[in-house]
Amino acid sequence: MEQNDIKGVLEDLIETCRDGHTGYQDAASHVKRSDLKTYFLEQSLERGRYAEELQGELQRMGDPDKKVSGSVGAALHRAWIDTKVSMGGGDKAILESVEEGEDNAKESYKKALQKSLPSNLADMVRTQAAGVQRAHDKVKSLRDAARAAA
Repeated sequence: MEQNDIKGVLEDLIETCRDGHTGYQDAASHVKRSDLKTYFLEQSLERGRYAEELQGELQRMGDPDKKVSGSVGAALHRAWIDTKVSMGGGDKAILESVEEGEDNAKESYKKALQKSLPSNLADMVRTQAAGVQRAHDKVKSLRDAARAAA
């Protein structure tokens, strides 16, 4: 795989992680349950760490000043969460939105893992993808429990 293609994969994943970092922070600021707030803040920190790991790899590849931020689509998604909350959506609506964000993150990592990345990057991406999958599964379980309780 060409270096520019690898950089593109890294940039896409950094954007995904920054979206998750900000999205989890936003969700934590809206939920009422303290256990959800704690979990969302933990996940926000983890996505921030993932982004920094990937950013470090991008810098090692010769883009020391390249900073990747989140996407416009994720900003719109956060605004939609804010709207749902202001209309009384509550924790269940937030969990549904967070799961949607996790679906997008899983897809980004799936696409990245289909590329021929150097082994050190492939290992990092696989490890992060497993973390994203665990978070998705936990959020889905929490969402299902919230639906059942409603």
